[in-house]
Amino acid sequence: MKHVFVLDGLDCANCAAKIERKIADTPGYSEVQLAFATKELALNCDKRNITEDIQALVDSVEDGVTVVPHDKHEHTHDHEHEHGETGKLKLILLVIAAALFVASFILHFFESMHMAAAITAVAATILSGYDVMISGIKAVMRARLDETTLMTVAVIAAMALGEYTEAAAVTVLFCIGELLEDRAVESSRRSIRKLADIRPDKAYVKRGTEIIETEAEEVAVGDIIEIPPHTRVPLDGVVISGQSAVDASSLTGESALLTVNEGDELLSGMMNRDATLTLSVTKPYADSAATRIVRLVEESARNKGNSEKLITRFARIYTPAMIGLSVVIALAGWLITGDLGTWVHRALVCLVASCPCSIVISVPLAYFAGIGAASRAGALIKGGRYVEALAGSKAFAFDKTGTLTDNNISVKEILTCSNYSAKEILQLAASAEKLSSHPIAGAIRIAAEKDNISLLELSDYNEHSGKGVSARYGEQIIAVGKADSAAGAAVTLDGEVIGYITLCEHIRPEAKSVLSALRQLGTRTLVMLTGDRRKAAEAAARELGVTAYSELLPEDKVAKIESILAEDGGCCFVGDGINDAPVLSRSSCGIAMGLASDAAIESADMVLSSGTLSALPKAVRISRATMRTVRGNITFSLLCKFAVIALSVVGIAPIWLAVFADAGVCLLCVLNATRLMKNRGE
Repeated sequence: MKHVFVLDGLDCANCAAKIERKIADTPGYSEVQLAFATKELALNCDKRNITEDIQALVDSVEDGVTVVPHDKHEHTHDHEHEHGETGKLKLILLVIAAALFVASFILHFFESMHMAAAITAVAATILSGYDVMISGIKAVMRARLDETTLMTVAVIAAMALGEYTEAAAVTVLFCIGELLEDRAVESSRRSIRKLADIRPDKAYVKRGTEIIETEAEEVAVGDIIEIPPHTRVPLDGVVISGQSAVDASSLTGESALLTVNEGDELLSGMMNRDATLTLSVTKPYADSAATRIVRLVEESARNKGNSEKLITRFARIYTPAMIGLSVVIALAGWLITGDLGTWVHRALVCLVASCPCSIVISVPLAYFAGIGAASRAGALIKGGRYVEALAGSKAFAFDKTGTLTDNNISVKEILTCSNYSAKEILQLAASAEKLSSHPIAGAIRIAAEKDNISLLELSDYNEHSGKGVSARYGEQIIAVGKADSAAGAAVTLDGEVIGYITLCEHIRPEAKSVLSALRQLGTRTLVMLTGDRRKAAEAAARELGVTAYSELLPEDKVAKIESILAEDGGCCFVGDGINDAPVLSRSSCGIAMGLASDAAIESADMVLSSGTLSALPKAVRISRATMRTVRGNITFSLLCKFAVIALSVVGIAPIWLAVFADAGVCLLCVLNATRLMKNRGE
């Protein structure tokens, strides 16, 4: 059974990794995923009422973290106010500690004031570092090593050596860095939470002549709701009265306003701009577009990329390794020179500089910031692993119908090769296609409707993936499937072809520019995989300048993707509809067009929420920027730390430089990661 919790008060990325590992190593729990960016913990467990067990496991790693079931969690104003008051007190104490540190530093230069300087430095150390040292001592008692352990050891050792001013420098500078870092992380989290603001909780339901405000979750399919100007659409539905301009940018990434009239479909999360609209609800709250998007964004934080997993494993061995290195530096230097104090001081510099927080915090934050940026551009990426796949892929494969071509397929001509008239063939075909969601089925039904042809009552409706549909009419079987010799579909009755329906379709207006943009981004392979006839596929491929593989069944598409994967190392597939689910799952990054097909969305790793290809190159650019940021932060952090450690061995690095290599570098990496939130993929 899947459980999701929110860990209120979780502010340490290193602790988040340890909590995730602790729960994952506990029998009875599986698929444990903890996203530091959203504080959400997801896991599988057959036990019920497991909140207390999870709380106990979390408490064994980190104090002050409250486990709340996701469906009961509300980030209220009071909760924020409580954190705000605590933050104000810590800020006041830090300001006082900083002033005492400056005073201690000045007094230190006067020989007669050394005692006053020491007392002032100790006071600054206690005021600024009491909570860090308490956490460090608790960590030691639990046989756990983290940044608070490093700071505590460094401060105690500095005090023991009589370096009181340096002990104060460690705690004051560390806490200033932590404060700025926390502010940057919380700012990023607020930006991320805004992605969930597209889903209104209230709806205005029409009951007789009255309009009643109610919870959106309580509105049923078929209810009539009103959407006042300057409010978001709470549920998916069809406009039954009114005309207005609608902003769909939160769903599609497109800034242009849409004009909607009676009969047009609206998706939840869209913003009504001008006039009141009356809507007939077509989907429940749980299945609405906004709910799907929020769910995808929330889940994306838990699907970690390879770099995130590597950093988690790296941090597990890095901290004890650095403590071991510091001990070696102190002992080796002492044994060689006989000067214990000097080498312990140098080991302290190494210890402070080596804290891994800059990497542990900034890497997952960069992934999620990139995912958030892609979401605003109209591409919902389901996790860091798919950011990596999208960034590194040099091959893209596309379905044809509904992907490279639009869904405006129309019937061109009815060809009869039997005693049935063209009208009768259209009637039989439309009746058999009655329940199909395939674009060709829709085109046939629309043609029948335009000719005022009524549908027959059939039974045993069946849709055969990649082959067509069939149904029973009395004692006969009507089937509509791929035609071998016509650009459309063959209609058969008891296996005998009675006619052909030729179709015409249109290349998407954005398709050529998107393919051109992918080529400019270095894509080597662009192919079309379609179940359509060779003639129709090659005509579309020539116009688009891609290679076509036609007359493919779903399993043939999977086989072709596997051959591309073997050749290029990675291949993204873009498609829509239920027929594409297998190949979406097999590709490096399966990309679904729009929010229409549940099967495609579930199978896909990324969703183009606008239902167009426009966001695809943007998503590639954002993914590549994300990976550059991840690699840049890792490289910058390690270079700074190793440089300071090297300088500490030769006695050049002062303690403040070590603090910068920890808190300062962490802050810079966090700020670098948050820049991704403003990336539009242009």
